[in-house]
Amino acid sequence: KTGDFPNFNELVSENSPAVVNISALGKKNNRIQSRSDQFDPLFERFFGGPGNRGRSSPQKRSMGSGFVISSDGYLLTNNHVVEHAETIIVRFNDRRELNARLIGSDPRSDLALLKVEARDLPKVVLGNSDDLKVGDWVLAIGSPFGFDYSVTAGIVSAKGRSVPNVKNENYVPFIQTDVAINPGNSGGPLFDLDGR
Repeated sequence: KTGDFPNFNELVSENSPAVVNISALGKKNNRIQSRSDQFDPLFERFFGGPGNRGRSSPQKRSMGSGFVISSDGYLLTNNHVVEHAETIIVRFNDRRELNARLIGSDPRSDLALLKVEARDLPKVVLGNSDDLKVGDWVLAIGSPFGFDYSVTAGIVSAKGRSVPNVKNENYVPFIQTDVAINPGNSGGPLFDLDGR
C-alpha cells in the first residue's frame, strides 16, 4: 500500500501480458455491433461510420477484452463479444494477432471459452469470488473504446447480484463494482489485490 491506497503497479505489470483484445467479425445481418454503430450520426460525421463510407460493409465488428487462463491457449471472454462471430481475432500485449476458435459458450452467464494455437502464454490465476468482501479493492484491465491495456480501479460494491432475465432462467450471481467499465472492457478480468 501507498499511504491508505493500494499500489497497483506490480499487479498490472504481472497480469497485463495475459489480457487480450478481441475483435469478432460476423455477417452484417448478425447481431454483432460495429464500433461505428456505437456513435450517433453527429459523431459519425467526425469519426467515420457507414454513412461516410458511401457503401455498407459486409462485416460487422465487435470489440472486447479477454484473458488467458492456460499457457496452451485457452481464453475467457464474454459471450456477447463473440456471439454470432465468423472470425475471432485475438491481439496480445506483444502485438501478435492470432485467430481463435470458439470452444463453448454460456449465454446465461455471458461467458465464452476460446482457443488459440500457441504455447507458453502468460496466464492469469483464477480467484474464488467467495473470498471477496464488499469494500475490497479491485482492478480491471481491458480495452475500452479500443484503447488497449487500460487500467481502472474501484471497490466491490455488492456481491450476489442478479440481472433480470427475460427467459426466467436460474439465478446467476454477479459481482457489482464501481470500477469504470466502458465499451470494449467486456470480457476482461477483474483482479483482487493478490492478482487473482
